[in-house]
This record gives sequence, structure tokens and C-alpha cells, in this order.
Amino acid sequence: MGLIIFGAVLLLVVIAVVVFSVRRNTTDVADDDPLQTRLAEFIQRGDDVNSLEEIELSQPFSERVLIPFVRRLGEFSARFTPQKLVQDTARKLELAGHPWPIDAPTFLAIRFILALALGGFMITVVAIAPPANSSDAFLYIGGGIFGGFFIPHLMLTSRITRRQTEIRKAMPDALDLLTICVEAGLGFDAAMSKISAKWENELSLAFARTIREVQLGKTRRESLKDMADRLGIPEMSSFVAAIIQSEMLGVSMARVLRIQSDQMRVKRRQRAEEAAHKAPVKMIIPMALLIFPSIMIIILTPAALQIAGAL
Repeated sequence: MGLIIFGAVLLLVVIAVVVFSVRRNTTDVADDDPLQTRLAEFIQRGDDVNSLEEIELSQPFSERVLIPFVRRLGEFSARFTPQKLVQDTARKLELAGHPWPIDAPTFLAIRFILALALGGFMITVVAIAPPANSSDAFLYIGGGIFGGFFIPHLMLTSRITRRQTEIRKAMPDALDLLTICVEAGLGFDAAMSKISAKWENELSLAFARTIREVQLGKTRRESLKDMADRLGIPEMSSFVAAIIQSEMLGVSMARVLRIQSDQMRVKRRQRAEEAAHKAPVKMIIPMALLIFPSIMIIILTPAALQIAGAL
């Protein structure tokens, strides 16, 4: 029993180290050189730097050992991974906003590592305390492998859903501000810059990246299309299509933005009404499993005691 507890604690520590080592707060962390960042911190504090080895050793253990190891393992596994799977994973990471400083092969390698870790843990548990039925042992081991392989996928899917929901909520207000700025005389690019400077959310980050691409020489049409592809939201695709069409036909940009903002507010109200209509259906399960049994126990217990006493 003690070995099982020790194995469980060790497995939780491994999973926690892997998960927290790849977390980051912003999407730009992956583009920064950690050695340069650490060197800038040393210079800002006025510390004496003797060698690059000292700077490297001052980094956390996860940045020095774990992340490079996982990345090399991902590069090795990419040779044997189908390109279709790698491309789909890269697409999902892009839709999620690249929440971790890893690429698609590294993410797939993490999935296999967790699958092997949980599978090995379940094999150890089954070997120490074998179940009465041998088929249950295969069920436990298969469940551990399956769970370890799909837990990162569920985390990534949840990140995509949360990011798209945040963008959908922010779009009506952002389009209102965009309309006001354009009607006040600003250009479309300057209005997008105002939004990216005013707010700090996923939509403002997407606008800021689009502005940087335009400043680097990409056309506005291509930058807007790439932004819609990165977000993967139908509302954003229709908005970009309307903006591009207004430029091609010479329609007033302010009028198009006003129409788009009105449509976004209508869609937001419709989504709120849809969520309100789904609430009673979602409440049935907790009511049937938790509330109704308690009520039945409170109501029927006195009658049951009287019937038992009479019999």
C-alpha cells in the first residue's frame, strides 16, 4: 500500500512539473531568448556577469532541462509522426493562441510521455495489488494510457473554446470603438491600433499582430484574412469579408462598421438567449440526482416509519 501511495505522489509530481514547465503568461514568451532576457536582468540589477554558464545556471530547472528535453524528444518523434497529425496539431495550437512555448511535435511528444507515465503507473498498481478479475487489469492499464494521451488534447480544446468565447464577447464593443474612431476621422489601421492599445485581451492581441504584419509590408487584405484564419470564428470571417468588400467597392468604411457592430450585438443577444434556454435542461441532471432524492427522503420517511410500525 505504501508503494502505491509513493507511486501516485511521484506520478503527480512528474505531471505537475511537465505541465507547469510549459506554461507561460503571454504568447510572446516563446519568441524571446531566455539567455538574453537573463543577461538584461543582470545588467539592469548591476550584477557582475563572469560567463554565459553563470547566466544559464541562473535559469529555472524547467527552462534549462525539461523544456529542451521535451523539444528534442518532439523533434525525434516528428520523424515517425504522420504530417497530417502534425499539421492538425499545429492548427489547433494556432487556434488556441499558442498558450505554451512548444510546437506541434513537442505537444505530441508530451501526449505520448503522459500516456506512458500513466500506463506505467497503472501497471505498477496492478502488479502490486492485482484485481480479482484479470480483465479489469487490462481495463485499468488501457484507461491510464487512454487518459494520459487525451488529457493534453482536452486541455488544448478547452483553451480553444475559451479563447473563441472571449473573442466573441469582446467583438461587439471592439467594433463599436472601431466605428467611433473611423467616424472621428482616423484610418482603419489607426483605429485598430487604438483598440489594441486600449484593451488587453485576445482580440486586441490579434489586432496588434495584424497591425505589425501591415507595418512589415504585408497588404491589409492578406493580414485580415490571416487573422480570420488564426481565430477560426465565423463572425470574424464575415467581418473581414465585409471590410475587404468595402475596400474593393469603395463603400463607406464607417457605414460598413456600423452595420457589422449592430449585427454583432444582435448575435450576442441571441447567444445569451440560447444559453438561457439551455439552463433548464442542464438543471435536470443535478435536480434528478441530488434534489429530488433528498425531497423524497424527507417526505416519505415519516410515512415509511408509520407503515413499518403498523406492520
